[in-house]
Amino acid sequence: MPQTTGPVIVIAASMGGLELLRTIIAALPAPCATSVFIVWHIGAHPSELPTILQHGSALPVEFATDGAAILPGHVYIAPPDHHVLIEATRMRLSSGAKVHYARPAADPMFISAAASHGQNVIGIVLSGGDGDGADGLLAIKQAGGRVIVQDPAEAQAPSMPHTAIATVHPDAILPISAIAKLVGGLCGRSAQANS
Repeated sequence: MPQTTGPVIVIAASMGGLELLRTIIAALPAPCATSVFIVWHIGAHPSELPTILQHGSALPVEFATDGAAILPGHVYIAPPDHHVLIEATRMRLSSGAKVHYARPAADPMFISAAASHGQNVIGIVLSGGDGDGADGLLAIKQAGGRVIVQDPAEAQAPSMPHTAIATVHPDAILPISAIAKLVGGLCGRSAQANS
């Protein structure tokens, strides 16, 4: 099965997640052989998230585009009112039903990444309300990927981390500083391994 050069990192965040996302993206070095996908619960509202995250990022940050190739060293954001589905080498956008009252939602993206990339997926759930991402993390874990959850004690909205922990046994429950360091390290090691 054809795959991107390095691991695929999928991240879910909602309430209280903006600064967390900025911290993680700022920690990604260039070059980076990892592809990063982010779902933030923005609904149908216009979003400046790619522009916001681009400041301080060494990597290009852009909205996911239907049918586009998945490129290493890129950060893709789920656009307003669309789920992102990850295939082996391309991404798809879907206007399917809301999941956990949200579109975009993490679960469709996480589950599609697990199906297409298996053990090469790292799934991360950050601060947010409701339970989006938990079922997707379970799919990633069952496919042999790694599962990381933000420590609920430091999350502004701990419901998403709590639900994730109750649904799947994470490989790690970490503060955001440690998550950023881990993701940055994965990105750097992937690039070195492919140089």
